[in-house]
Amino acid sequence: MNFPIKIRAVVIDLDGTLLDTAPDLAHAAELMMAELGLPPVPLATIKTYIGNGVARLVKRVLTGSMDAEPDATLFARAYPIYQKHYGAHVSLHSRPFPGVVEGLQALRAMGLHVACITNKAEVFTLPLLRDTGLLDYFELVLSGDTLPKRKPDPLPLLHACRHFDVEPGELLLIGDSLNDTQAARAAGSPVFCVPYGYNRGRPVAELDQDAVVPSLLEAAQLITKA
Repeated sequence: MNFPIKIRAVVIDLDGTLLDTAPDLAHAAELMMAELGLPPVPLATIKTYIGNGVARLVKRVLTGSMDAEPDATLFARAYPIYQKHYGAHVSLHSRPFPGVVEGLQALRAMGLHVACITNKAEVFTLPLLRDTGLLDYFELVLSGDTLPKRKPDPLPLLHACRHFDVEPGELLLIGDSLNDTQAARAAGSPVFCVPYGYNRGRPVAELDQDAVVPSLLEAAQLITKA
C-alpha cells in the first residue's frame, strides 16, 4: 500500500484504541467476583478478555477461558451484577491514550467524516465518550447493540459507508484487535492497528492490517482526504 492513502471517512474502535478502559472493566469484575464470593482476576488477564462485549467478558472472567460457557445459573447471577458495577464506574479511571485527542483534532481539521464503532453496549458507550470528552468528535457512534450484528461482522462498517455516502475502500478503520481487522477485510476497507490495545495479549503485527500506527496522531499522518 502506498502512503498517504486517500480516504473520506475514518471509523475508530473504542476499548484499547481510543480509551484505556481496562482499569474500569477490571474494577467491575473485581467487585462482581467479590459479590459472588469468588477470587479476583488480575488486570493483565482482564486485558486479554476485552473486545467481544461485556457478556463475553463476564463469561471469560467466570471460566478463565476465552470461549468456554459458564454455568448458566452462575452467569445469570453474575451478568447483572457486573453491569451494575460497570455502569456505576464506567469512566472512573478510563482515559484517552496518548495522541488520541490530537489525532481526532487532526482528522477533523482534514475535513474527514469520523465515527466510533465499538462492540460495547450503548448504555456504557455514550456515557464513557461523554465523560472523557470525546463524544463531540464523532458524527456517528455505533455500539454493539445498535445494529443486528457487530464486529467482526462487516455490517457496522457498511452501515457507516451508507451513512457517510462513501465506498468501503474510502473508509479507514483504526482498531487494536482481530475483530477490527476481520471486519475491515470483510467490508473491503483498509485498516490500521495501534499496538497498545487489547488484542487478546497478541501483537497486532500478526494481524492482517495495512499499517501498525503508534498513535492516532501518527495514523492521521498516513492519510489524506480523497
